Amino acid sequence: MSDELVPNDPGQMRASDADRERVAQVLHKAAAEGRLDLHELDERLGATYSAKTYGELVPITADLGVPSPAVLPAIQQAAPIDRVGGTPGSSVSFAFWSGCDRKGDWVVPPHHSAIAIMGGIVLDLTQARFAAAETTINVFAFWGGVDIIVPEDVTVIVSGVGFMGAFENRTTITPSIPGGPVVRINGLALMAGVDVKRPKRKKIKNKDKPELEY
Repeated sequence: MSDELVPNDPGQMRASDADRERVAQVLHKAAAEGRLDLHELDERLGATYSAKTYGELVPITADLGVPSPAVLPAIQQAAPIDRVGGTPGSSVSFAFWSGCDRKGDWVVPPHHSAIAIMGGIVLDLTQARFAAAETTINVFAFWGGVDIIVPEDVTVIVSGVGFMGAFENRTTITPSIPGGPVVRINGLALMAGVDVKRPKRKKIKNKDKPELEY
């Protein structure tokens, strides 16, 4: 059997012109209510009309406080993984001329700080639980790097800044499951790099066991 993409992913289904138009109407209403300025409206309309799948449409209205009109019933009905609850773990990840990895089954506290000074930090939230429904991760990187891997059932909002460095958000094309945890990532990358991303799905032969790569 030839390699194939993991099937049954509603976010990868093709969107119609009517779907794009419904999202555009939501954006125009949000601009009229003051939720978006003209630059944001223009930027999001461009993303809307160039979107090819439901997965690309969903994030465009995700932060406007209204359900996306383009969400498939299969996505709306999907039960989010029960990730909220448990005793919080450490509130700080620190790396100075060293590395710090947090991954596997750990409980992220409501507020977590990641500080990398001439070192590297990996925060892998793929199998993590969250002490609260909304989590804030504050990042400071100086001559170092921080990678944050956020699973698809977690909504992520990134507002960090890079100065002579990069604070990158590569999660916007992946849909989030309504009702899942929310993670806000803020901070500063000073001559350093911060990379927020989703796990990537590989092409595999055994469709019953999808693999993830980072």
